[in-house]
Amino acid sequence: MAYIAGSGMIKFGKYPDETVRTMAVKAVELALKDAEIEKNDIEYAYFSNTFWGMFSNQHCIKGEVVLRSMGMADIPVVNVENACAGGITAFHMAYLTVLSGQADVALAVGSEKITSEDKMKSLSAYASCMDMERFKNHMKEILILQKSFKNLVIPENAQNTGGRSVFMDVYAVGARWHMDKYGSTQEQLAVIAAKNHWHSSMNPLAQYQIPMTPEMVLKDQIVVWPLTRSMCAPVGDGAAACVIVSERFLKKHGKKRAVKIRASVLGQGRDRKIDDEDLGKRLGKVAYEKAEISPDDIDVAELHDATAYGELHQSENLGFCKEGEGGIIAERGETKLGGRIPINTSGGLESRGHPIGASGLAQIHELVLQLRGEAGKRQVEGARIALAQNGGGNIGLEEAVMGIAILEKV
Repeated sequence: MAYIAGSGMIKFGKYPDETVRTMAVKAVELALKDAEIEKNDIEYAYFSNTFWGMFSNQHCIKGEVVLRSMGMADIPVVNVENACAGGITAFHMAYLTVLSGQADVALAVGSEKITSEDKMKSLSAYASCMDMERFKNHMKEILILQKSFKNLVIPENAQNTGGRSVFMDVYAVGARWHMDKYGSTQEQLAVIAAKNHWHSSMNPLAQYQIPMTPEMVLKDQIVVWPLTRSMCAPVGDGAAACVIVSERFLKKHGKKRAVKIRASVLGQGRDRKIDDEDLGKRLGKVAYEKAEISPDDIDVAELHDATAYGELHQSENLGFCKEGEGGIIAERGETKLGGRIPINTSGGLESRGHPIGASGLAQIHELVLQLRGEAGKRQVEGARIALAQNGGGNIGLEEAVMGIAILEKV
């Protein structure tokens, strides 16, 4: 078995005076302190980052640059780039390293700085998380899908004229497909977004900490219909890290606040038709099988909600409700703190923030707090088993890569 002995993250936000390096150092120091270990205890490290090269020309040896500068030399460092799933990938690799016996203590860290004085540079960077050689054809194929939607009337003001990440267009088409097929509504997406903004109002590490009502979400600026600005993850910076240890190390050092890793799986998307089984559903089955549990056993989940539709979609894929009912369970309050299956108690990507390389590890941090009973006002009562789902990039009709982790209170 492998365990999370410590985790840490800095508050997500916009940091003009911070760098990928300075933020990563802070997150690592927080994780080490939480684990009650020293730098010299780390035997292996995985460093997640996507855009450092684009913004500051640090294309290579990112992890070595950061960790050696803080006195962590002479250990293997592996650099991880897996778009928005980089954080969960670093976690997965650290987990496998410990599980295989290659190390008793491994570090996973993610740090990302996306804000820039040139806003279009920040927004255009996201497109690199797609197949660039086929980018124009890819977008054309996605938009053509809308011609097959028979039950949906798209308003004339379907998008604004300002800048946005291309992924907002991709998510909007997915939301429109779901509305056409299942009758889900923009109001249901607003309920999901408002719920996440409420959760983040209790999270001191969230980028946004102002609660919103569904009405406020609906009145916000349209990005790409049916998505308003409040339904979409913001541009921001941040870092998060965790320390994974072996059972042998745990027994020797007696870490009472450790969290067990029941399963960690990583998968790649595939070419498929729009009604075929989704990557989240396929990979979720693998994760549940490895953990020897079912969706009904999950007490709290952090899902990849780059938009409110992302949460709706993945809540169905992971078996928290029937297909087509992701918006319905949100309206019933089942995914809210105090509900049947609280989702994104951190505020999610929509409101906690989404500095790409750090997001998956921020999900892990939230779930560690929940399983330890240390989440404060947003604590899920009696939480024993938790799930994190982190997707990255897009090729065709689904994510390029996805990771799922299932954690358990010891």
